[in-house]
Amino acid sequence: MTQDIFLRNNIKVFGQGTQTVMFAHGFGCDQNMWRFITQAFEKDYKIILFDYVGSGNSDISAYSYERYSDLYGYVQDVLDICRELALTDVIFVGHSVSSMIGILSSIQAPNYFNRLILLGPSPCYINDLPNYYGGFERKDIEELLDIMEKNYIGWASFMAPMVMQNQDRPELSEELETSFCSTDPVVASRFAEVTFYSDNRSDLPKVSVPSLILQCADDVIAPTEVGHYVHHHLPKSTLRLMTATGHCPHMSHPQETIEMIKEYLSVPHTT
Repeated sequence: MTQDIFLRNNIKVFGQGTQTVMFAHGFGCDQNMWRFITQAFEKDYKIILFDYVGSGNSDISAYSYERYSDLYGYVQDVLDICRELALTDVIFVGHSVSSMIGILSSIQAPNYFNRLILLGPSPCYINDLPNYYGGFERKDIEELLDIMEKNYIGWASFMAPMVMQNQDRPELSEELETSFCSTDPVVASRFAEVTFYSDNRSDLPKVSVPSLILQCADDVIAPTEVGHYVHHHLPKSTLRLMTATGHCPHMSHPQETIEMIKEYLSVPHTT
């Protein structure tokens, strides 16, 4: 079974430490996108990288439309890895939708987790005015998903620079676009639907694990208002506003990302 999960989720384990840091990629991405920051942690921690089923080099034959019809299918990927590798005290680093996947995983099985580090988290992408600003109107999301279905390549080339920002480094947008395009369009469309229609606002207060929220400047996917909302509703959370712009600070501003994570981890806490 362990070997099956290693293949299913393309798991990589390395590093010289004993405490585990698990890096969980965002929608349309894969584990390779953590490469700019993992080397800063491998001397002091055990690193776990993986791909969700349907992403990266995971085993696409393990994909089930039913299982991954909501975020809990992806939560199950995380918890399966924790169980099979007998992990405890995990520092979970989640990018974008993986922030919510980590939050839901920690509510379901808090014994696996030590801290959550959330890069650009959003519990709900759709505005619910006047009480909540998520950054998108429902019709915006519907149009994006419609384009995705009709012209996936066109959608990828439109979305990648918008998500990445940092126009002075086009190679980053190109990498993200390539990653989008390497994902099966049917799987990607389903994951996008699950991501953008999910509403996890009511789950935030249930989290018992301490967390760090890294909020980027000029992030169209998770605006600053969302970072403040998450901080306000997530118990034991710390909010850090980054100078990094866009939605992928681990790629565009790895040094700032590393420094903020290390600074947070250097302060003792009690769970």
